[in-house]
Amino acid sequence: MSARDHSFSAVAFEENFSIRELAAALPGGRLEPHFLERVLPENAAAFYYPFGAVVFLDAPPGVREEEDRRLRAARPGLTKQVVREDFTVREEPGETTRIVEGRLVVDRLSGDRASLIAQTVAQSAAMEYYERIVDRLFERTRRIVDRLESRGSVPLGTRSLNQFIGQAIGTRNEVLSILHLLDKPDTTWEDAAIDRIYSDLRSEFDLEDRYSALESKLRAIQETLQLVLDVARERRLFLLEISIVVLILFEVVWSIVGRR
Repeated sequence: MSARDHSFSAVAFEENFSIRELAAALPGGRLEPHFLERVLPENAAAFYYPFGAVVFLDAPPGVREEEDRRLRAARPGLTKQVVREDFTVREEPGETTRIVEGRLVVDRLSGDRASLIAQTVAQSAAMEYYERIVDRLFERTRRIVDRLESRGSVPLGTRSLNQFIGQAIGTRNEVLSILHLLDKPDTTWEDAAIDRIYSDLRSEFDLEDRYSALESKLRAIQETLQLVLDVARERRLFLLEISIVVLILFEVVWSIVGRR
C-alpha cells in the first residue's frame, strides 16, 4: 500500500451535544459511550462529541456541507460562530509513529487510531473555544480591578458581580467535567502504538499546559471576583452603619428640639 495523507477537520460549537439525541436524529451511526461515529459518502466519516465538537475524517467540502446541513436540521438554532482546527495524518507502511513538521506519521490508520486522533483534535478545538471565553472573562476582571485600583472603590451593586462569579464557576466546571482532558482512553492500555500516538498528539497540541493555564486563569478570576465582592459588601455595610448613625443622631436632635 502506498503512502496516503488523511485530513482531520474539527469544528467546535458553543453548544454541547447530546450524542444519544444526535444518534436518533442522524440514524445509521455507531454510538459509543463518549462519541457518535457516522460513515459519510466518499469513504469519509464524522465523529461527534458531547462537548460540542464534530471531526470530519477525509471529508470533501461538499460532504462536510451536507453533514452540517443535517446537523443544523437536527439542532435548530445551532450557533454559526465556531472554532475550526485541521490536522493531517500521514499513513505510510513500515514507518514508525512520530510527529514530523506538524503532521502525525503512522504505519497504519486503524479505526481505533482514527477515533483517538479525532478525539484529540476535537479536544484541541474545544480547548481553543474555552480559551477565548476565559480570555474575555479575564479581560473583564482586569477592568474591574483597574477601577478598584484607580478609584479605590467598586460599584455598590453586587448582583452583577455575583452573576459574573457564577459565570466563571460555571465555565470552570464545564471545562473540568466535559473535556476529560486528563482521562487516558482505554484503548491506550491495549495497544502500545495507540499509546504512543496519544502521547505524541497531546504534546503536539500542548493540551496539558493549555488545560493547566485554563484552570489557573479561572481560579484567579474566581478568587479576584470574590475579593472584589467582599470589598463591595464591606462598602455597603459601612454605608449602612453610617446611615444608622445619622438616623440615631437625627432622632436625638429631633427629641431635643421637640422638648423646647
